[in-house]
Amino acid sequence: MAYLAPYAVRARDSRGRVEAEPEHRYRTVFQRDRDRVLHSRAFRRLQYKTQVFPYHEGDHFRNRLTHTLEVAQIARTVARALGANEDLVEATVLAHDIGHPPFGHAGERVLHGLMKAHGGFEHNRQSLRIVDWLEDRSERYPGLNLTAETRAGILKHGSDFPRYAHPVPLPDLGKGPTIEAQIANLSDEIAYHTHDLDDGLRADLLDWDALAELALWRRATAVLRAEGTADARSLRPRVTVVLIDLLVSDLIESSARRLERAAPRSSSEAAASPEPLVAFTPEIAEEKRAVARYLLENFYRNHRVVRMAAKAERILGDLWRAYAEDPRQLPPHVLERAQGEPEERAIVDYVAGMTDRFAMDEHDRLYDPHTHV
Repeated sequence: MAYLAPYAVRARDSRGRVEAEPEHRYRTVFQRDRDRVLHSRAFRRLQYKTQVFPYHEGDHFRNRLTHTLEVAQIARTVARALGANEDLVEATVLAHDIGHPPFGHAGERVLHGLMKAHGGFEHNRQSLRIVDWLEDRSERYPGLNLTAETRAGILKHGSDFPRYAHPVPLPDLGKGPTIEAQIANLSDEIAYHTHDLDDGLRADLLDWDALAELALWRRATAVLRAEGTADARSLRPRVTVVLIDLLVSDLIESSARRLERAAPRSSSEAAASPEPLVAFTPEIAEEKRAVARYLLENFYRNHRVVRMAAKAERILGDLWRAYAEDPRQLPPHVLERAQGEPEERAIVDYVAGMTDRFAMDEHDRLYDPHTHV
């Protein structure tokens, strides 16, 4: 593709799939990866998985699916501006959260604790497990049979790497994350920081005036004042737009300068760079870290969020214990699919794949004597 920069990953140079497949007449291998993720069951389940607020808290809060779509929109913009492979970035982003369990990070914490003796649990690794093994797409191979580049991008999105067996060969991670993987990672940060501010304000857990202590917030509200935005109904959604624009613009401009200085001649040379080539300016990076600290103290640790997380941990802990004590309570296909893997891994696959709604219903079926099985 003529518009790709020298450091972009090219579809024609893909390291291929675990199971070889013929090329498609019209679509590149990364477009096919994107489409396979988009049509997967795990992707559809994201609609009923928590971002911060469970689905029953309100119809307008972000869920894991809307978060993923917001990340994809940001990532495509950055990739196109920098001449990176937009299809690979989008495929990576759409798959990056499909391994998240119900109830967001609270669910991940409890499953990791329960699985500590068995290698742990981490959502990026679980995302790879889903696309490599748990999805059913073909009789010829398990999973979605994605390219090595998309699979590596899913793993490079996160930092933890639990030590448990993977049912198919892991992708070669190379000397570092590609430009596309770096874009996916930082686009994720932009999305969740900005939409968590928006959701926190919508839920009245954050105070508009108190946010003025944040330099990044002051930048955004200065733009609002300059454009004359004063209507109360439009202030909150408008400030979210401005924040995203500020962060995306800084990321593109800062990264373009870094890439120009480094002048990598190939994707592998860019990945081997000793410092990230996709990054914010130091000033904006520090202002964004201040937002993250503020959200931690004033949003994620708010008593309402903590109570929801505690409830989630009890539900998932109860489910785990019920299945571990008597695996016969699991649907037969769950243990059949394990094919010799530890029973505990089959249980966590099943629990992690649940939506919030299904987990709560299943908890009732197992523990409420008045609920029909």
